[in-house]
Amino acid sequence: MFRSRAKEEKAPAAGKAPVTDSKQPRHPEAPKGRPTPKRSQAQSQRRSVANTQLSRKEAAKRQREERRAALERQRQALASGDERYLPARDKGPVRRFARDFVDSRFNIAEFFLPMAVVILVLSMVRVPALQNIALLLWLVVIVLIVLDSFVTGLRLRKRLSERFPDDNKRGAVAYALMRSLQMRRLRLPKPQVKRGERP
Repeated sequence: MFRSRAKEEKAPAAGKAPVTDSKQPRHPEAPKGRPTPKRSQAQSQRRSVANTQLSRKEAAKRQREERRAALERQRQALASGDERYLPARDKGPVRRFARDFVDSRFNIAEFFLPMAVVILVLSMVRVPALQNIALLLWLVVIVLIVLDSFVTGLRLRKRLSERFPDDNKRGAVAYALMRSLQMRRLRLPKPQVKRGERP
């Protein structure tokens, strides 16, 4: 009797509203096309969804396993030279060429560690003549390493500009010189070329 016209107009509109496809936005007053689930059913559905998600411990365990697998792949790649799993600093044709350039020649810097041990032993002997020889050897070794590194850097920069004119060569020379300081058998990624072999 005291119902407003607006409610009377909305009621038939809601009854006539078609059931829409789930891809299209549904009219707020249109029927859902399915009955509303009971509270117990809705709660059990929510619990089942929550149970399918990983707990914090399981997620951390899975992350650890994935990290361990990635590190293992990276370790194998460093031994075999597989480009796919190498660390970012070792990836790319420019870095590979820089590694091969250093590995294909003798570098004075790679013998620094054994020479340092010999010089240290000589300097510990309490004979003034041997201590003077050790000091002189230190100077000679350092000068030779600096000169060799300078020449290697110039040659490598020239070869890189010839071989890769359009590629990014930033940091490649420093990367190669750091590699030349390591003994050949301790280098990672492992050398892929023999000494004297042209890269």
